[in-house]
Amino acid sequence: RPQSVWHTESTLPEVDLVVIPGGFSYGDYLRAGAIAARSPILKDLVAKADSGVSVLGVCNGFQILTETGLLPGALMRNAGLTFVCKEVMMETTNNATRFSSKFEKGQVWRCPVAHHDGNYFADENTLKSIEDNGQVVFRYANGTNPNGSINNIAGITNARGNVLGMMPHPENLIEPLNGGLDGRLLFESLTEIAA
Repeated sequence: RPQSVWHTESTLPEVDLVVIPGGFSYGDYLRAGAIAARSPILKDLVAKADSGVSVLGVCNGFQILTETGLLPGALMRNAGLTFVCKEVMMETTNNATRFSSKFEKGQVWRCPVAHHDGNYFADENTLKSIEDNGQVVFRYANGTNPNGSINNIAGITNARGNVLGMMPHPENLIEPLNGGLDGRLLFESLTEIAA
């Protein structure tokens, strides 16, 4: 069953999945996710992730995961230096992960974005490593990259594959009343780990 954990706590409960949602932690002062990455609960989150627990970070959650070092690279200001809130197209480039198993490889789907600091960047060696290791799970497709992310990267995993960070918000497209079901496959993929 879902449990909420406050950032000032020091221990996570025994769970199959930890989700760090989007938002603007600490108003995105300093750098997006930088202050939240130093919250007391993050020490146990890193330990849980290192032990194999699944972790999903969406938008600000992705920023926090890069700031903690659980994911490589960094998220910078959008190329246009403006906040972007719109629908983009995503391509599933790796469906052999616990986060993407219900997608078809190469499947293109709709997903909303809402961020100011979603421009994914990694140095040349890191980029080659994540590309070679199949850690890029989702890319912006059909020319809809809203932020200038290198190689159209929208979502990556760590080398072990148990931590995923992504800028788009699949949780905002999981019901017909919200406009469609495109994002639901990510969550259906995650149900496999808790079965």
